[in-house]
Amino acid sequence: MYEKLGLFINGNLISADDRHTQPITNPATGEILAYLPHASLKDLDSALEAAHLAFQSWKNSSPMVRSSILRKVAQLTRDQSRDIAHNLTLDQGKPLAESLSEVISCADHADWHAEECRRIYGRVILPRQPDIRQLVIREPVGVCVAFSPWNFPYNQAIRKITAAIASGCTIILKGPEDSPSAVMAIARLFQEAGLPPGVLNIVWGNPPQISDYLIRSPLVRKVSFTGSVQVGKQIAALAGAHMKRITMELGGHSPVLVFDDADVERAAKMLARFKVRNAGQVCISPTRFYVQKNVYDKFLAIFVDTLAKIKVGNGLDANVDMGPLAHERRVEMMGRFVENARKVGGAVVLGGDAISGKGFFFSPTVVTGLPDTAMLMQEEPFGPIAPIVSFNEMDEVIKRANSLPFGLASYVFTNNLKTATHVSNALEAGLVNINHFGSALPETPFGGIKDSGIGSEGGLETFDGYLTTKFISQA
Repeated sequence: MYEKLGLFINGNLISADDRHTQPITNPATGEILAYLPHASLKDLDSALEAAHLAFQSWKNSSPMVRSSILRKVAQLTRDQSRDIAHNLTLDQGKPLAESLSEVISCADHADWHAEECRRIYGRVILPRQPDIRQLVIREPVGVCVAFSPWNFPYNQAIRKITAAIASGCTIILKGPEDSPSAVMAIARLFQEAGLPPGVLNIVWGNPPQISDYLIRSPLVRKVSFTGSVQVGKQIAALAGAHMKRITMELGGHSPVLVFDDADVERAAKMLARFKVRNAGQVCISPTRFYVQKNVYDKFLAIFVDTLAKIKVGNGLDANVDMGPLAHERRVEMMGRFVENARKVGGAVVLGGDAISGKGFFFSPTVVTGLPDTAMLMQEEPFGPIAPIVSFNEMDEVIKRANSLPFGLASYVFTNNLKTATHVSNALEAGLVNINHFGSALPETPFGGIKDSGIGSEGGLETFDGYLTTKFISQA
């Protein structure tokens, strides 16, 4: 059964009543699954008040209590993973196997935060005089507001929620209206695990209105956002105007550097499959492919052959490798990328078209012969399109890879240790993956540089945005 939708404020599930609602659509079929209520300004005030009041006690809660609740959420996530994943595929579209993997991995995030919240330590600083005591302590920042995206609705929401709760903060999360079931499941699981009312609150509605209202509130002390660069800059500006600390995980345009000493067959097959994960709607999806000239033809042939065998369809059907795009507008956007590629002299060697019939499907696409000024080489496609170009020398490709204002993920394939070390040091990216895909684990920091964001989620760094530092000097 599809997850019951509503606002979640102060431990209560609030139904539509006379609120404005929006239909939730299955992107594979066009079927309306349910209707999602939007929060009124009165609802937002209720969420702010609930979070503020809950913080007065939650900030003093034992880390053992926080740990126990997070552990329960992890176990409940595993126990209910199949139902949650089924609903995630219904409203987001990705294949069921990918949805299940996302949900189960989120149990690891809850477990990791459960363990690490018991280790939020301060320190003692040796004084210059023997009768002075100097301490540094870490304290929860207060009420947090978070905005999570539609492409990984369970994963992106629980990263923010677990970090805030583990730190002793309370949180109001505006989830993705297009794929809300996973976030509603998270709220339900935390309630089942015994989280006190008001510590976690979920609202939905008009993004600019909600972000403006919540960030301006004097009760809010921290903002976390995952989404586009354009919107992220607007939210960061608003938060900065009110001196709110921020964590921003924004868009990227991930370069892939394949050198001629790499295992080309392995790299091409891995990258082709990774490219169509979630139909390419992944912030760390490989999106600019630079292949050294001597192995370019071999890489291209294997990559195209692998993509040509990808089965596209409804994510609930058996053996489907790639589901639909999340929105009809994403299909139109893919068409614009292909149109521009052809206009500037690129060759579409695979795909290039929307797939007819129900749903928002676009065929896996490979484009070659593009100049670096092409739209596909300048803007993140966020879809199943792979531009593949060649390069000659190492310094040349590093310069091209670093030429954009983005700096989230990057990928390097080489069997030369010297090359791997030099390139990993030279790439301007928050995440560098060499010969595999090793990002986004709970224990590792995840974040970008330049226009791709500020701060990190995951790893020990995840707590930095949710804790203040207090120095105590006592005579």
